[in-house]
Amino acid sequence: MEIVKKISVMTRQYPRPVVALGMFDGVHLGHATVIRHAVDKAHEIAGTAIVFTFSNHPLSVLNPESAPLMIGSRSLRREIFETLGVDVLVEVPFTKDFSKKSPEEFLELLREKIAPIFVVTGPNYTFGRFGRGNGRLLLREGDNYGFKAEVCTAFTVAGKTVSSTRIRALIACGDLHGANELLGRNFIYAGKVVNGDKRGRKLGFPTANVEIDDGRAMLPNGAYVVRVKVRGEFFNGIANVGDNPTFKAVKRRLEVFIDEFSDDIYGEEIFVGFVSKIRDEKKFSSADELKAQLAEDLKAMRNAQ
Repeated sequence: MEIVKKISVMTRQYPRPVVALGMFDGVHLGHATVIRHAVDKAHEIAGTAIVFTFSNHPLSVLNPESAPLMIGSRSLRREIFETLGVDVLVEVPFTKDFSKKSPEEFLELLREKIAPIFVVTGPNYTFGRFGRGNGRLLLREGDNYGFKAEVCTAFTVAGKTVSSTRIRALIACGDLHGANELLGRNFIYAGKVVNGDKRGRKLGFPTANVEIDDGRAMLPNGAYVVRVKVRGEFFNGIANVGDNPTFKAVKRRLEVFIDEFSDDIYGEEIFVGFVSKIRDEKKFSSADELKAQLAEDLKAMRNAQ
């Protein structure tokens, strides 16, 4: 998948472009439906499936205090896009200057730089200054800009619309099953492995430590069964989310024991998929008590596979 980070460098080089428009935070089931529709349409016309999105949430510029926690990292989003069959990802920064573009100026930019034949969006997509552009405008004005617009209907589960807002709320309250159901996959936290205090290694449970970004959604503190992607391979594991209350408290972080894996991966990015919760975080009276609990967690992990 080709990644374009500056719209200014594009010169209408892609054959018969089909563009999916959206923020696609988390790439949940509804987002995947929009993107698959664009990919299928591109295949039908021997064209190019393109996702046009932003590298940062528009509210992080327009109203930072109201900006939502992001469900997934950019690297995770890119991996999912590629899995869905996207040929080109246009992932540009949302800036104050960009926010001033009218809906018509945005559509002119699309025509000038990409020249799409089809544009596909979800039902709640808005664009242009003050969000004045929407699906109705695309359907009405598309012909004037050289494309046919298609607005996908809302994707529902159990009669309720799937949305990033709902998923954030489920993650925040610890409803992992509910979040995974709407995502259509495990909730994944991706991050680079950093140096820790090596206590897990001394206990016989070496962990990969990942800092938790304050701008990202994360489950409540506790121990979880996880599937970890490292260097393109998947491993079972146990993850602890918390601030290590048994020892000297640290900044909230993600500690991952990767079963049957011992390579040095400091500085590398890993993808931690949360399968199920084992228990709440607990302060133990001694290292031996913690070690015994970790052995029980390991049994729970293996029983869950």
